[in-house]
Amino acid sequence: MKLLKSLYLNTRLFLALGAIALLFAVSYLYPVLFPLAQALLAGTVFVLLADILLVYRLHNGVFARREATDKLSNGDQNPIDVYVENRYFFTAHISVIDELPFQFQIRDFHVDLPVPSGATRAFRYNLRPVERGEYHFGALNVFVSSPVGLVSRRYRFEQNRMLPVYPSFLQMRAYELYAVSNRLTEFGIKKIRRLGHTMEFDQIRDYVPGDDVRTINWKATARTSDLMVNQYQDERSQQVYSIIDMGRVMKMPFEGMTLLDYAVNASLVVSNIAIRKQDKAGLITFTEKMGALLPAERKASQISRIMEVLYNQQTRFLESNYALLHATIVRKITQRSMLLLYTNFETLSALERQLPYLRAIARRHLLVVVFFENTELRQLLERPASSTEDITIKTIAEKFAYEKRLIVKELEKHGIHAILTTPQKLTVNSINKYLEIKARGLI
Repeated sequence: MKLLKSLYLNTRLFLALGAIALLFAVSYLYPVLFPLAQALLAGTVFVLLADILLVYRLHNGVFARREATDKLSNGDQNPIDVYVENRYFFTAHISVIDELPFQFQIRDFHVDLPVPSGATRAFRYNLRPVERGEYHFGALNVFVSSPVGLVSRRYRFEQNRMLPVYPSFLQMRAYELYAVSNRLTEFGIKKIRRLGHTMEFDQIRDYVPGDDVRTINWKATARTSDLMVNQYQDERSQQVYSIIDMGRVMKMPFEGMTLLDYAVNASLVVSNIAIRKQDKAGLITFTEKMGALLPAERKASQISRIMEVLYNQQTRFLESNYALLHATIVRKITQRSMLLLYTNFETLSALERQLPYLRAIARRHLLVVVFFENTELRQLLERPASSTEDITIKTIAEKFAYEKRLIVKELEKHGIHAILTTPQKLTVNSINKYLEIKARGLI
């Protein structure tokens, strides 16, 4: 019974049996062909038994394993490596079928490859998850055929493995690597000219051409007989909070991911950049009730804590309570901080309902409201109109796009910084705004 469960008949066998059945049918008209048909049937059965013996001769004729990181990165291409080792004495034709998590909705994944005796072959495929959570892999199925190719034997490995999908730590590491190598401009991060200099003293060093003469330290110059200048650094230990609206407005999808997941990924990257800049990073999530509140810290473990909190955040289908958010900020954040609020406003009236609370928050802190362009509207506006109906639709779309620009003006009128961005540029624009505010010393 166990043999039958792992034994599969190949197409080659069915073709051979079909040809023999046809020969038996013809032999009714031409009896001289009947002995030939019998001989072919007997030979096929003999070869079939020999083929079964070949693939079942060894208990563990094939070994396979799936290698992946302990967790997957949301919205990124995650490599999965598969290794197959052939322990038979012949070159085996191997077909690998990996049972992928149901979230990917991929039901036709298979890879065919010949593996010589005693050799190990490897291949790689990529998976791009678009939502956080647990992803359960099924079995790694390996079907082995001998050179005869009439039957296949199935082996099953790596059954029931779970990989969690976390916010985009691959994107975070990429930005961190480019920041260390001073290549952030390749990501679209602007070089922002510093206005004046901060008053946080760093060290005294030798003067080099181009230094601001106002920073010359005359006492140190007199002692050394060489021009010495004071070097200043960015003010440190400033608090940077990412505030994520998890209400129904963040459920809108874009390229498979919700706006909430884009905001989660951007929050993780900005928090990491802030800590690298010696600032403190914190996190707040809210809907109709308060979600997570992680106080701003600069500890080495803070990014791990932020990632763990973000992993469990989910969109809710109710309107967010900005009055509760304001009360929580007043009670919990006593030091002036930079607050990056990730939300979405589709109309000016939607903003006006929440504007009193945003203005109240902006009086105590530096508030940056980040919301999203409707990219489908942009595509609609760029498409030429060929009928009266198209003109009407484009007019309505232009009205909605114009309201987005009005929202930016309305926020800036009340001293609130605003970022209107497409989802794919959210991280870059958020980092640019943070660096701009640091350069201008606004916090």
